[in-house]
Amino acid sequence: QVQLVESGGGLVQPGGSLRLSCAASGRTFSDYTMGWFRQAPGKEREFVAAISWSGANTAYADSVKGRFAISRDNAKNTVYLQMNSLKPEDTAIYSCAAPKVPGWGPAVKYAYWGQGTQVTVSS
Repeated sequence: QVQLVESGGGLVQPGGSLRLSCAASGRTFSDYTMGWFRQAPGKEREFVAAISWSGANTAYADSVKGRFAISRDNAKNTVYLQMNSLKPEDTAIYSCAAPKVPGWGPAVKYAYWGQGTQVTVSS
């Protein structure tokens, strides 16, 4: 049973930073791509960032490029999302996700989801 547990959310002022963590368990973490998604109130869930099994490849939504950075520590079974220069429009519940099968690219289907962590950007 794959389990994903996020942490690190909170309230931050515009221009501030937060680092989210997602701890994974239940299978060999280092074999799989990992992703971050977010959902704002009244909006659909949207892709934020993804990282390949080794960390050699990353992908970002245009809205966060240059401000967010995804990374992973396979020894700790953890993926991170460093968020800088936060804006009010970044306010959302952020969830990490993992696919059932190894792979990389936009066709990856995410099957396992964490419960999410709230990020609120407000003065």
